Amino acid sequence: MADVSEVLMSVLSTIRVPKPGDRVHKDECALSFSSPESEGGLYVCMNSFLGFESQYVDRHHARTGQRAYFHITRTRKAKKEDDNNSGSGHPPKKKPTRLAIGIEGGFDVEQELYEEDVKVVILPDRQEVTSDDLATMPDVVRERVSLSMAGIMAADSVSHALQVQQWDGEVRQESRHAPELKQLDNGVKIPPSGWRCEVCDLQENIWMNLTDGKVLCGRRYFDGSGGNNHALLHFQQTGFPIAVKLGTITPDGGDVYSYDEDDMVLDSKLPEHLAHFGINMMTMEKTERTMTELEIAVNQRVGEWEVIQESGTTLRPLFGPGLTGMKNLGNSCYLNSVMQVLFTVPDFQKKYVSNMEKIIDEAPSDPTQDFKTQVAKLGYGLLSGDYSKPAPDPGDENGASEPRGDQIGIAPRMFKALIGRGHPEFSTNRQQDAQEFLLHFINMVERNCRSGSNPSEAFRFLVEERIVCQQSQKAKYTQRVDYIVQLPVQMDQATNTEELQEAERRREEGDTSAPTVRAQIPFTACMAALSEPEILTDFWSSAVQSKTTATKTTRFASFPDHLVIQIKKFTFGLDWVPKKLDVSIDVPDTLDLSALRATGQQPGEELLPEVAPPPLMTPDVEVKGILGFHGNEEDDSLYSPLLSPVLDDSTVSQLCEMGFPMEACRKAVYYTGNTGIDAAMNWIMGHMDDPDFAAPLVMPGCSSGAGTTPTESLSEEHLATIVSMGFSRDQATKALRATSNVLDRAVDWIFSHLDDLESMDVSEGGRSAAESEGGREPPPPGPRVKDGAGKYELFAFISHMGTSTMCGHYVCHIKKDQQWVIFNDQKVCASEKPPKDLGYLYFYRRVGE
Repeated sequence: MADVSEVLMSVLSTIRVPKPGDRVHKDECALSFSSPESEGGLYVCMNSFLGFESQYVDRHHARTGQRAYFHITRTRKAKKEDDNNSGSGHPPKKKPTRLAIGIEGGFDVEQELYEEDVKVVILPDRQEVTSDDLATMPDVVRERVSLSMAGIMAADSVSHALQVQQWDGEVRQESRHAPELKQLDNGVKIPPSGWRCEVCDLQENIWMNLTDGKVLCGRRYFDGSGGNNHALLHFQQTGFPIAVKLGTITPDGGDVYSYDEDDMVLDSKLPEHLAHFGINMMTMEKTERTMTELEIAVNQRVGEWEVIQESGTTLRPLFGPGLTGMKNLGNSCYLNSVMQVLFTVPDFQKKYVSNMEKIIDEAPSDPTQDFKTQVAKLGYGLLSGDYSKPAPDPGDENGASEPRGDQIGIAPRMFKALIGRGHPEFSTNRQQDAQEFLLHFINMVERNCRSGSNPSEAFRFLVEERIVCQQSQKAKYTQRVDYIVQLPVQMDQATNTEELQEAERRREEGDTSAPTVRAQIPFTACMAALSEPEILTDFWSSAVQSKTTATKTTRFASFPDHLVIQIKKFTFGLDWVPKKLDVSIDVPDTLDLSALRATGQQPGEELLPEVAPPPLMTPDVEVKGILGFHGNEEDDSLYSPLLSPVLDDSTVSQLCEMGFPMEACRKAVYYTGNTGIDAAMNWIMGHMDDPDFAAPLVMPGCSSGAGTTPTESLSEEHLATIVSMGFSRDQATKALRATSNVLDRAVDWIFSHLDDLESMDVSEGGRSAAESEGGREPPPPGPRVKDGAGKYELFAFISHMGTSTMCGHYVCHIKKDQQWVIFNDQKVCASEKPPKDLGYLYFYRRVGE
């Protein structure tokens, strides 16, 4: 023991006690999904507090020289059966009675009971020191090591902090309308029972408006049940803000909803407001399910396998490489579905999983904050099969329950925290749009793959837009980069219109037995809407120098290796309330888009002339150089870098009020020569997809936009950040100078000017080609895209259930070895009836030519 004591004394300076703000990773390995429950346990560095599994702790020791690690192993305790356990392990032990997580009456958070064993391990010989051993060591060693051990044990782990532990959906705020609510003296008295909607006679989901006493039905749910929206329509017509759900009123209160605040609220004067219409709150009894109970029922059902997608089918659980489930971290099903699909794409597998060892070797000192490391960790976790094992079910000791596909799976907490950091939506635990997350992740891949291979090129393609002036027959061609084909839903092309009209008629008449009918939309109709020419009215033609009519045709200038198609199911109603179109589209297994290949300028076709803007100086100013910091009275040929063009401020203001970026508005007015709002608007509509659309306006004679920053005042930290993304120092300098040394703007600017920067070129390590050994040929101008035949086959699709992208649930189906597999968070099963007609995002791959 003396030897161990001496070793501890020699490394005492590297043993720290966690302080407030320190990130303690004691639940998950920084480089894998191993935890203290895994074989071999987890080693926490007692200096950086990073966690490592056994195979990676030796690497960390060899790389950093750190020797002292806090070793944690956990063993699951056997659970005792109680009267509430069904023995099957499927339903919760206690039925939730509160819309909450991690508090009494709410949904259970996974809180297993474990026996923990902790000790200090000294590398490289893995000498072990227990708390009892410390008692015999010198005071200075015992105190420091004991404090460090106690601090690590007491610290809130990072994964615990990221996980949703406590959330109460029933905590409601007092409505701002309640204290001074005006109630009409209209003589209305409400009976204690027998309520019906005054419009459609519906007897369920009935609400009374607290201003005028109108009794009307509630909202219609996404599946056609619920009400007919008459209470909502009444608010929209009258502005009377608050209603109470009849049947939920008890002496303790009732369900009160504020349409103006769009939330369940409290009404401290509810007894008084009810008494106004003859309702004695103290004598009322509950006869209807509260909104909380309805939401709890929905949340219980959403976890049931048969309800989510393939009802009435016994699904066979699958395990093995590429069949790993992902834990839902609280509305993270959108992330789970997207990443499951992306790691079936060979480009992502090769970039991150095949290079796993190299990525780990090159990882920075804190790999939990490194994009490449965390993406590789996720990809390996999904594809290796190491975590694709049945989840332990203590409530099913006899193995009598039906297999449901639940796995140990992986919990992508570090990945989600890193990807969402700084983002107003993806950093939260709210539900998100899977399509928006896919584009967000692709954008991060683009930013982190400036040097080396870029897997997002698998989805990147060029779109050609051809605009033909109908008066002059001259054309204009533009190209833009895209990653997703968005198909509009043509509701007017439904093939079952009569069924839809009949179902709607029965619902309006209050027929509660009316079936839910889904619109059947042909896929060809959606494709036709994409490919057919679009008529542009009020198009300002540079050929005729006036407004006229034009046609715009969109075609593929290149076909990607993998094609993503989004069905635009989410739209806005007339009241601007988001809604989802409940449609069935016969999406094909194979797709041939060859006919949509762009052809470019045709022989003999004339192009619309580029209009040179007229001078923008006022008449009393000579058109010559304006004196500035670099000018003098003898030499007026130089422009000041702070010179701004003389623009029509009223036109710029009108465009800004429409929501367009200020710099885009200034450029629109400049490039149309101050000729008015219509011409500027046409310029904006024609250039919205330009990569530098919102970049600062650069005047002739200026090397950069207004507000440039001298090189000597640039932040070295900002320069280092951009260089670490694979750009050269010259490119980073140019970006920061163009954006007044603002890092976020500089990053956006540099990705909007890739074409301009290609001449500077970038190689590994952020050096320019001129600095690289031997140099190399510059890449062709424009974005790099892959191209080939336009023939595809479907290999995956992501489906959404719910009324909007902000709620509901996502699952994905992926075709593996000619078998469709459904991934529903931790459940992975063979799919029997893949609902290909109900998808939201479809993923195709190119088939051989």
